[in-house]
Amino acid sequence: MRLVLVGPPGAGKGTQAQYIASNLSIPKISTGDIFRANVSGGTELGKLAKTYMDRGDLVPDEVTIAMVRDRLSEDDAQDGFLLDGFPRNVPQAEILRDMLKDWGQALDLVLELVVDDDEVVRRLAGRRTCSQCGRIWHVEFDDKKDDRCDVCGGALFQRDDDKEETIRHRLEVYQVQTAPLVAYYADEGILVGVDATGPVEEVTERAMEAIRPFTG
Repeated sequence: MRLVLVGPPGAGKGTQAQYIASNLSIPKISTGDIFRANVSGGTELGKLAKTYMDRGDLVPDEVTIAMVRDRLSEDDAQDGFLLDGFPRNVPQAEILRDMLKDWGQALDLVLELVVDDDEVVRRLAGRRTCSQCGRIWHVEFDDKKDDRCDVCGGALFQRDDDKEETIRHRLEVYQVQTAPLVAYYADEGILVGVDATGPVEEVTERAMEAIRPFTG
């Protein structure tokens, strides 16, 4: 199965992508993971990507597309994949369509995780990252009463891209550049929306129920 996962930042795409891909026995291909690996490794691509990511902007199309093309051409993606973080706009969607068509393939389904802006801010602005082990905590969901990591004792801090101003900007960017994908894929007849609020397990259950009719 060839599947794309879309939704605003904070919708839980990364978490759901992992569960869904595992359930379907297909590779999860996340541009976010690729970008973060380059950033942490200090590569030239990572330095470039970080300047955009810290502002809540999108990494340029040509960089993203080249990475995705290489990844989709690998052996483990020939019988199916789950794309998380690509395409982010209609031009990218058209490039992906043409790329797959050249290989005699096509998308089976686009799954949209639906969540409102205030919930996104609540989820992301409450995150705190450990300066030592990198573990992420949440001031509300983890009932954090102090600014220390419960695992290693490291100081917790709020990443720049988890600050409310940046989150609001990311949501504006999403609405302008990525939300039109919903209309594009709806016109293609392969879009299904899933309520992404509530416990992770419940969202996964809803997602798998929505996918089931498309698995043949």
